[in-house]
Amino acid sequence: MAKSVAIVAGSYHKNKVEKMVEIVKSLSAENDLLIEETCWVPGSMELPLQIKRLLLRESIEGVIVLGIIEKGETDHGLVMGQAVTKSIIDLQLLSMKPIGFGIIGPGAEEEQITQRVEAHAKQAVLAVTEMLSN
Repeated sequence: MAKSVAIVAGSYHKNKVEKMVEIVKSLSAENDLLIEETCWVPGSMELPLQIKRLLLRESIEGVIVLGIIEKGETDHGLVMGQAVTKSIIDLQLLSMKPIGFGIIGPGAEEEQITQRVEAHAKQAVLAVTEMLSN
């Protein structure tokens, strides 16, 4: 029986993240995951709130989170990336539901982003798949 999951995607760098969403949807079908909902949020800071909203649903068994935190001129991206990552780990532990982490960065530069779109999307799906089978 398929496991019901949701996708939460940051809309910053939307063209690249849309490619990640397409990869996740395709690979999810191959791994017996049913995408119940895909949610777009403005940026990385909003990811944890939307993830929590979804994890509160009994029907959602896991979440796949996608986004990009690029390298900027200041440490803002690094600080944001650390805070968002910690929040996502905390949500996973609190809910006892897996979250596949498909965020590129923090500190990613343009060439790195392009090279990592497919790998990060696939890794997020495979992580949730494996954790739901345990």
